[in-house]
Amino acid sequence: MIQQDNHSPTPALPGFKLGKFTINPPIALAPMAGITDLPFRRICRRFGIGLTVTEMIASRAVEQGRERTERMAELDKNESPVSIQIAGSDSKFVVDAALWAVDHGADFVDINMGCPVKKVCKQVAGSAMLRDEALVARVIDAVVKAVDIPVTLKIRTGWDDTSKNVENIAKIAEDNGIQMLTVHGRTRAQMFNGKASWEDIGCAKSVVSIPVIGNGDIIDGPSALEMIRQSNCDGVMVGRAVQGNPWMLAQVHAAIMGLPQPNKPKAEEVWAIVHEHMLHLADFHGEKRASKLVRKHVPWYSKGWHGSTGFRSAFQSVNTWQQQIEVAQAYFLSVDHQAEVLDIAV
Repeated sequence: MIQQDNHSPTPALPGFKLGKFTINPPIALAPMAGITDLPFRRICRRFGIGLTVTEMIASRAVEQGRERTERMAELDKNESPVSIQIAGSDSKFVVDAALWAVDHGADFVDINMGCPVKKVCKQVAGSAMLRDEALVARVIDAVVKAVDIPVTLKIRTGWDDTSKNVENIAKIAEDNGIQMLTVHGRTRAQMFNGKASWEDIGCAKSVVSIPVIGNGDIIDGPSALEMIRQSNCDGVMVGRAVQGNPWMLAQVHAAIMGLPQPNKPKAEEVWAIVHEHMLHLADFHGEKRASKLVRKHVPWYSKGWHGSTGFRSAFQSVNTWQQQIEVAQAYFLSVDHQAEVLDIAV
């Protein structure tokens, strides 16, 4: 088990080399469709992330040259190390997308073979590719040979419980030049339900020498440490638990670096982040688009707060950007919260 020593400067979990970079702390922000845009990644970076990843970008969308695709790949000038994630099963289009990612400033190209969404799997992309190990090898080999930056891979443990092949895919990945593997400890059949198998992440780790990142069911520092204990993974990737709660990243960071746990944020600190997130969204997407996006992001921040149900209803009923800011500010800085040190749920 990872031991935390408050008297030692040595991290509980050291970082690792990936190309010319050291991923330290070894904490990655999961790519989440419609969520991990540039404004969201900006917020999360300040809480102890060592690697950010863009939303998954379909290789065919790159070929079509859509403006939205370009926006999804936009990176901050100081956002490094960062990976652009691409998906697809046709080697030609995936290679073109990988070269496009390099041109857009990616430090790494991440290939998605884990997305369980039906429309993706119907195109034999995402986690559907795990059913064809020869296809997995062909696509990886083509991309690795085409680009001069590290190529990484994100997978699930298999298609379903009867066809788990996480060890085979891990070995194929390493043999064909993948330099880091991320394993979400669920099968495609599980979608996002049930419990992630950290033991299966360990199975992948046991057969390769490249760094393996564990993903699935990390909600705080203790859960991150337990995943590391069970799987012996080299780092962790955090996803849904971050929505509305970037402070949990600081908890995970402290836990795996052997540092004291940070204080829970006060109401003023929460509002400062909410407001900053809203302003980043408006600056990046424009107020019209941002006004729609904050309808999901801002209510997430209220999870676990007193009166959150009423706030969510009130927030969804306002129609202008300025009203949204005013309603959010009034709630997060209300008298009821001033004396609280918030115990934010995850």
